[in-house]
Amino acid sequence: MIKLEDVAKKAGVSVTTASRVINRKGYLSEKTIAKVEGAMRDLHYSPNAAARSLQGKSLKLIGLVFPTIKNIFYAELIEKIEQSLFKKGYKAMLATTEHEEEKEREYLALLLSNQVDGIIYGSHNLTTDDYTAIEAPIVAFDRLLTADTTVVSSDNLQGGKLATQTLIKLGCQNIAIFTGNDNTNSPTRLRREGYLSVLTELKLNAHVIKIPSELSVLRKQAEIQKVLSENDFDGVFCTDDLTALLVKQRAQKMNQNLHVVGFDGTEYVENYHPDLTTIKQPISDLAELLVDLLIRKIKGESVDKSYQLPVKLHYGE
Repeated sequence: MIKLEDVAKKAGVSVTTASRVINRKGYLSEKTIAKVEGAMRDLHYSPNAAARSLQGKSLKLIGLVFPTIKNIFYAELIEKIEQSLFKKGYKAMLATTEHEEEKEREYLALLLSNQVDGIIYGSHNLTTDDYTAIEAPIVAFDRLLTADTTVVSSDNLQGGKLATQTLIKLGCQNIAIFTGNDNTNSPTRLRREGYLSVLTELKLNAHVIKIPSELSVLRKQAEIQKVLSENDFDGVFCTDDLTALLVKQRAQKMNQNLHVVGFDGTEYVENYHPDLTTIKQPISDLAELLVDLLIRKIKGESVDKSYQLPVKLHYGE
């Protein structure tokens, strides 16, 4: 294990001077700082985090709690959050819960034991009391953890309306919505409410089809094929792009003339599946807002409880 003495020896300074550089104490010349930091990089030396926390110093560490990185939307959002944090001098520690209560509980304990400065939450498997007991500042994405949690989301209600209105403009009259988990603790439920409100206003029948997000791709394909074979839908609104792509693939193989609209609008879909019409979320802006709000909370500043960013329609090629 590399020690402070090794860093000091390589930099050609005393141990006291090396310690002062690391802890930014007293006057230090730029030359001395550069020598010590160069030695730290060469030796891959990292100051003991626990010791620094005992001195009351921030570790500049942020916990990210999300269900998975298999979903391309979460993967892109997490990447942009990490990039934004790094630009602001923070590091990220990622925990993926896979919709499991015990896994989230253990990861949360790990994050708190590492004395993270704050947490960006995109998962929800514990109770309100569990989240209330967390002392670190929290900002949530699309999750209503407690009555006081600051939540950032896209305008899911408007997105649901826009997707349904688009299908109607394409001539669809028998429109279904394919949703994931029925999560009442998430603003994403408003996508379904937007869909229902448009159909109710036009006095059209609604068809709510649940395709659980934790199913494997093969099981999702089987469920989608079964639903499509038993119904005569001419339009489908999927509350995520990956399901929308599966629906399009199944419909094409079954020779069904079906209009499909998704929801997310990731760079991956835009680049590799430009034919998909979808409701595009402002992923970069969401990431920036999540980070900015959390840092403000870390600094003790007051923020609102709810923030919504607008969505827009991306027509497939």
